[in-house]
Amino acid sequence: MPLVAHPPGPPPRSAPGPADLAAARDHIQAARPGDASHEAHRAGMLAFLAAHPGALDRTCADGHLTGSAMVVDPESRRFLLMLHAKLGRWFQPGGHADGDGDLPTVAWKEATEETGIAGLSLVTPAVDLDIHHVAPPHGPHLHLDVRYLALAPPGAAPARNHEALDLRWATYDELPGYGVDDGLLRLARAARASLDEVI
Repeated sequence: MPLVAHPPGPPPRSAPGPADLAAARDHIQAARPGDASHEAHRAGMLAFLAAHPGALDRTCADGHLTGSAMVVDPESRRFLLMLHAKLGRWFQPGGHADGDGDLPTVAWKEATEETGIAGLSLVTPAVDLDIHHVAPPHGPHLHLDVRYLALAPPGAAPARNHEALDLRWATYDELPGYGVDDGLLRLARAARASLDEVI
């Protein structure tokens, strides 16, 4: 499926209803191909959804769907990281689906709220898939994260909200210095490759 860079603002909704698990499944199946770990996460997500009809809601105790976006400045090719207030680690912006099966909209909304950047342009389909464990005291459960590329407008000035202690632009080579995990590095590689296709 070719990449589509949507105009600034929320992407067109694809889910006919707010709690459409089938729409979420479609977004997972439509995600771009990736390496072996990415494809293992795709298979794991589809199996999880088949066994957990409530996976769109955070009340699903075993785990639930999230949407996130790697925000990139197309000119400098830098990535925007947020220092998560609760977890004390650097991540890409994102959050819980909270019943919304339209995962591109979830990712765009969370990225906009957590970075304070107006006019983000979301690129679909998803460029990365990741299942990760959330440990106590916030878990234990799984986050099934469907991950997109978001393009920042020229001159974007991030402004954090209550969920972030800090926001910083970083090059790909600088990411390991922030202690990010292998999944975020895989996402950054996928976002960087996808950027070359849409600009």
